[in-house]
Amino acid sequence: MNEFAIFWDWLSFASRWLHVVTGIAWIGSSFYFVALDLGLRQRPGLPAGAHGEEWQVHGGGFYHIQKYLVAPAEMPEHLTWFKWESYATWMSGFAMLCIVYYAGADLFLVDPSVLDISATTAIVLSLGTIAGGWLVYDLLCRVLIGRHDIGLMVLLYVFLVFLSWGLTHLFTGRAAFLHLGAITATIMSANVFLVIIPNQKIVVADLIAGRKPDPKYGKIAKQRSLHNNYLTLPVLFLMLSNHYPLAFATRFNWVIASLVFLIGVLIRHYFNTRHANKGNPTWTWLVAAILFVAIIWLSTVPKLLTGEPQAALAGEGQKLVASADFPAVRDTIGGRCAMCHAAEPSWEGIYHAPKGVMLDTDAGIAANAREIYLQAGRSHAMPPANVTQISDKERALLVSWFEGAR
Repeated sequence: MNEFAIFWDWLSFASRWLHVVTGIAWIGSSFYFVALDLGLRQRPGLPAGAHGEEWQVHGGGFYHIQKYLVAPAEMPEHLTWFKWESYATWMSGFAMLCIVYYAGADLFLVDPSVLDISATTAIVLSLGTIAGGWLVYDLLCRVLIGRHDIGLMVLLYVFLVFLSWGLTHLFTGRAAFLHLGAITATIMSANVFLVIIPNQKIVVADLIAGRKPDPKYGKIAKQRSLHNNYLTLPVLFLMLSNHYPLAFATRFNWVIASLVFLIGVLIRHYFNTRHANKGNPTWTWLVAAILFVAIIWLSTVPKLLTGEPQAALAGEGQKLVASADFPAVRDTIGGRCAMCHAAEPSWEGIYHAPKGVMLDTDAGIAANAREIYLQAGRSHAMPPANVTQISDKERALLVSWFEGAR
């Protein structure tokens, strides 16, 4: 059993590593081509059908690039397709979802205090929300608004806010953020697989057959590519958020996720505007900073604004181990945390203290006081899915103990 646990842990690491590598390749090429597209220049004498050109220097040489909005007059001899980066990123991400969240659904996916469902039901809901997110997005693009980019983006944002709220009522906070990222990434990859590449293949087939390609296919593909560009930064935040409980495990986590999308859009708008030589909208950074400060405040907002009992805030602390609260803190951690975070964990399936954090001694508790405060006091990240049923009163005790020693 111990050997299997070690193998599974390494399998999780391998899938995560692959996901990061393929994601870098996909995002890098996406950012490059959007910047290239926005930086194109028009001049007299361009070949027939060419929309613009750009000169670039890199690696000791010069590159001369021209773009055709529809297609050149005839099929070029060499044609490079950019699609496998997207497919590999999605497949490695789904593999990681299965290895971590589906195999460990009882710990990472289901929180009975949020929705008391079985692991099987949670997995079905997970798959349904991922597939449903793409179907709703695609319907909005094809039917409701069509080519009106700004209106479509606003409606899509409303949809994402609804998803943020809904997912936090289905899964653990960590899983809700992960699924919001997975839905967004699925939309991006499906755009490539089901829209952009098929449209490009239609254009290529027309060229081979000697037909003049319909420009609508290029316009549709460009719209979806633009969506992908603006969604990239929020996806990166959501995929990294499982390391930051103040983002996913606090009362207003769905509002935080919604604001993250706005921050990502603002930052991409700044760079896209600069690449297109349409100005220097530095105001976007100011607004993004204000939104980030709002996120910080939301993550630690006084509980009296959430409708929770004021008693949850009660308690005083002094100086860590020497404080009067420490005996109660030690008992709480011993009963709620130390069955996993110990030299010899007693929780079934846990063979080594997660991340090497040991809380079975006074010294260990004191050394990890800050993480205890953040992950079990200020947020509900620990215990995962509250499997040991730590109470609000106990969390308040951890908060008062740490803050009283500061």
